Amino acid sequence: MNDQRHIISILLQNEAGALTRVAGLFSNRGYNIESLNVAPTDDPTVSRLTLVTTGTDAVIAQVVNQSLKLVDVVNVDDLTSDAHVERELLLLKLKVTAVKRDALLTVIDKVGGELACDDHGTIVIELTAGVEVVNKFIDDAAVYGEVLEVARSGLLAVLRGGETLRR
Repeated sequence: MNDQRHIISILLQNEAGALTRVAGLFSNRGYNIESLNVAPTDDPTVSRLTLVTTGTDAVIAQVVNQSLKLVDVVNVDDLTSDAHVERELLLLKLKVTAVKRDALLTVIDKVGGELACDDHGTIVIELTAGVEVVNKFIDDAAVYGEVLEVARSGLLAVLRGGETLRR
């Protein structure tokens, strides 16, 4: 069995230490967390954690089942094999010369990005897209200026259709 990327969504109670216990479950088993995003849901007592890791289907299924036993965990789903929507937010700061600025603006527009800040030869670009598009855009934008900073949100994902991750 081959290792593959897994997107795991977890609903957990907003309690001190809840995030640490979930992250510890993965790290104690030797799984690197590639990205982790957590924020409150429409219910202020519950947060949604989206975690990306790599492993075999069988081992990740075991970790998912073990996470359901944690007292703060409300629900867990490995979204990987289900139809889902995934996005990541990128803020990319570039130092750009006036000569290359217009060409870069065309590239930004082409991928659906926005100019978040334009200040004295330094610009900040905002892009929300899939991971592959974000990765390619960083490489493409670097042709037009010097990359000063890269800030990424980490992956967010939800199931398609009417199925939801609820209590």
